[in-house]
Amino acid sequence: MVNNTYKFLLSDLKNIKGVGIKTSNILRKKKINTIFDLLWRLPKSYTDRSKSTKIEDIKIGEIQTITLVPYKYNFPRKRNLPNRIICRDNTGEMDCVFFNSYEGYIKKILPLNKEVTISGKINRFKNKYQITNPKYVSEDPSLIREKHNKYSLTDGISEKVYNKIINQILSNIPKLDEWHDKDILKRFNNISWNESIIELHKPENVGKYKSNFYERLAYDEILASFLVHSEIRKKIKKIKKQKKIFNDNYQNSILSKLDFELTDDQKTSLNEINLDLKSNQKMFRLLQGDVGSGKTIVALSAAYNVIKSGFQVAVMAPTEILAKQHYNLAKKIFDKKIKIEILSSKSEYKEKKNITKKIADNNIDIIFGTHSIFQKKILFKKLGLIIIDEQHKFGVNQRKKLSDKGGNNCDVLLMTATPIPRTLTMTIYGDMDLSIIREKPKTRKEVKTYSKLESKIEDVLKFINKEIDKQNQIFWVCPLIDESKKLDNSSAIKKYEFLNKRFPNQVALLHGKTDIDEKETILKKFLNQKIKILVSTTIIEVGIDFPNANVIVIENANKFGLSQLHQLRGRVGRGEKQSTCILMFKSSLTENAKKRLKVLKDSTDGFKISEEDMKLRGFGDILGFKQSGVKMFKLADPIHNDNLFELAQKQIKQMEKNNIDISKYRTLMKLYDQADIINDIV
Repeated sequence: MVNNTYKFLLSDLKNIKGVGIKTSNILRKKKINTIFDLLWRLPKSYTDRSKSTKIEDIKIGEIQTITLVPYKYNFPRKRNLPNRIICRDNTGEMDCVFFNSYEGYIKKILPLNKEVTISGKINRFKNKYQITNPKYVSEDPSLIREKHNKYSLTDGISEKVYNKIINQILSNIPKLDEWHDKDILKRFNNISWNESIIELHKPENVGKYKSNFYERLAYDEILASFLVHSEIRKKIKKIKKQKKIFNDNYQNSILSKLDFELTDDQKTSLNEINLDLKSNQKMFRLLQGDVGSGKTIVALSAAYNVIKSGFQVAVMAPTEILAKQHYNLAKKIFDKKIKIEILSSKSEYKEKKNITKKIADNNIDIIFGTHSIFQKKILFKKLGLIIIDEQHKFGVNQRKKLSDKGGNNCDVLLMTATPIPRTLTMTIYGDMDLSIIREKPKTRKEVKTYSKLESKIEDVLKFINKEIDKQNQIFWVCPLIDESKKLDNSSAIKKYEFLNKRFPNQVALLHGKTDIDEKETILKKFLNQKIKILVSTTIIEVGIDFPNANVIVIENANKFGLSQLHQLRGRVGRGEKQSTCILMFKSSLTENAKKRLKVLKDSTDGFKISEEDMKLRGFGDILGFKQSGVKMFKLADPIHNDNLFELAQKQIKQMEKNNIDISKYRTLMKLYDQADIINDIV
């Protein structure tokens, strides 16, 4: 039975004394919705109010704690003048000054001839010490003489109020039943979850990331994430499906049409996928490969096997133009008897209706399209495989729903061109089996990468002119759409205007605000070589092949992460010609920026680059995962806590091997923001 004491932690903030609607709304703006959320807003530093000072020893400009006696009120009749209370101790005299405070309030907190303790920043006015609008005032010195945490506060909540809320929660934390075994607890000096939380908020423990209490809490959230992934994997594996029956002759008939041989990694990945398809357990696999490593041909080979075993296949791509590219490749290499269709938003109503009927009647073997192919009204007669390209925009819950949608006999293959470090792969894709393609085709030439000062743009333009004369095409990437007064970055619109004057009628502009239809038109023109230079923001980093584009210029390259630069560089070098990537930057490069650019120039291995990117930039910035909805940890960090990730993975494997009952971990899983998934799987 789950220990329901966790419900207090997941309860509404209004359950806290002193938190009304106003304060609650302010906290919600910071995505603090429950008591549990509030526990992870850690102190960044603290103010030491524990030492008491005499008036004769106080220092101007510093926060001081003083015990004194108010002996005279000065409440002026004129508006806008401050209320002044003259106070003293046995060494001197000072004023407490209040702006916009009522007399009654002042008399209540500073009664005449009674000793009070006050704390605040000291200043001097007309040769006299004073504290202005003190927030820490009490007749009980023990309430003030301590270390007070400083948090990254939301406007509208004072440090004093915030500390009061946190301290109230810490003093009421319920005692949770321990979920870890003795050997795991020993790793963290046997400290409990409750004790760890309390230690985490002690002022003297700010920044102690290697402490036993910090690591124990980091391990808790890693394990919670891995447990959810494990349960999803187990649930999917329990689904018994009809085996796909085929032999290698089917795929070999299309592979023989290619003008290149598969790499060893491609062969291994295809074999892993085929074994899943032939088994009676549902496949839920991620095919991960570096840019240009050849994932599509592996996926289409598997799709061909599924079709030959009597099932339908659905292939979803992020854009219509990419879906069309996959469709054209399938038409080129598949048997002419295979019924292939593409469903586009541009398709006529009559055509869409006809395709929908064909899918329902099993008169289409493989359908290509965007997310529209999974609309409710589209019903498959015998769907056997779903392939989704560039799936890193899907979270765990979305993947789970996608797997359910296909039905029991439908296998799921997701693809991503995002090479990420191992610890991050465990975290993001732990609910799936994994196939990795690291090798590049032997025929592919490495992209030559150069860095160039922005002031040398004329040299770059001369080079571009020569490439255009050779009938080549160019990507020109800028970090911003419009000019910004705050950011010293190049804008795509300004660069388009500049380049269009130098290369009239040969330049097009593409960015996030471009209309979908216009975007498709521009990309088709570029693909058909009707325009030579495509000025764009980073929306081109994941997309289709433009074999004739062999140059990419990236402005303000130091503003991008390494992984993103590598993805952008992967837009060229897909044809037979030698390709070039030019990284442009301003003269004021930091040492860190120089290191990052050197890593990119020295390597074309996306996995190695992503490891370095994570070390230099941090977990949250890799490929903009914050923006794509991937769950961030509250404490755990794949770089600094890599040993804990390894430990959690080892524990999960052991639990799966021995079929360990996870009921004692349910409180842990409930707490760490998995409620939307966990109710469905445990």
